[in-house]
Amino acid sequence: MLLSCIAYAVIPVYTLLFVSGTNWFTSNLSVIGSLPTRRAAFFLLGVIIGLYYYEALKKLLVYLPHPILEHRLLVTALLLLLLAVTTPYLPESVPLQAFLHVVFAFVSSVLLALCLYLILWRLSALSPDARQFLRPFRLSMVAITLVSGLLLILAGIISSALEVFFIIATTILVQRLYVLPSCIFSR
Repeated sequence: MLLSCIAYAVIPVYTLLFVSGTNWFTSNLSVIGSLPTRRAAFFLLGVIIGLYYYEALKKLLVYLPHPILEHRLLVTALLLLLLAVTTPYLPESVPLQAFLHVVFAFVSSVLLALCLYLILWRLSALSPDARQFLRPFRLSMVAITLVSGLLLILAGIISSALEVFFIIATTILVQRLYVLPSCIFSR
């Protein structure tokens, strides 16, 4: 119940409030989070998202035999997310830290997407029923990737529109997976 509230209310509302009053196609979360009035909110957003993904995906990893790679991808993605929200993005005054911030944030998102693809693929391989049942989830992940790519092409940068879409879409996808009955994944 708590994770559902976080996934369907806290993360979307907090994310939308965080970017409110900004141009979604010419700015991004890093630029907004570097503003003195929004630094703490940026850190909190990263912590909420990171803890949510960890708690929800941890349950799904239980169904996989030897989920070592998935666990490592998840933990690495979330550690990089923490590094991203704690490393300032101030390219004029600290360019090296700003560059590292961008690397941390980008690689974190890529690793999270890879982790989700791998979890979906491995859960689908557990049984023919799981494969059939998870088909819409696999297609949703492909759609999230394609729309994210389209938003990147449209804006020419990793924009708030892309980040907001990716955060909300993957959170809803993970939550829908989280609430599935465990009998779907039985071998």
